[in-house]
Amino acid sequence: MVTKKKLKTKIRYVDVNVSKDSFVSKLTGAKKSHDFSDVKLLRSLLSNEKARILHILKTEEPRSIYALAKSLKRDFKSVREDIKVLERFGFIEFHAERTGKRESLRPVLAIDKLEIIINI
Repeated sequence: MVTKKKLKTKIRYVDVNVSKDSFVSKLTGAKKSHDFSDVKLLRSLLSNEKARILHILKTEEPRSIYALAKSLKRDFKSVREDIKVLERFGFIEFHAERTGKRESLRPVLAIDKLEIIINI
């Protein structure tokens, strides 16, 4: 009889608190939490291009940053910069893989779910 292991879902939460004079958000669920007091910083983390990266990582599972950039039809340098931001906030991680003598870093999703909670 084969038993299935129950995998733990990895969730990141973005709590957004809006008041009359301020906007404060906090990213939690990672190894450490991050506070965003600036809307621009949060917006750059949750941009359309980064959402496309997360989608491609989930659906196509590219074997390298180069393959990811090719799938996105974007230049390598821009994709690498976006990937570094996503890694910093715990959305993705890198797995080293060897192909012959070459080693490449494979970007892999580190989360299963992202929840945005807006408290007004």
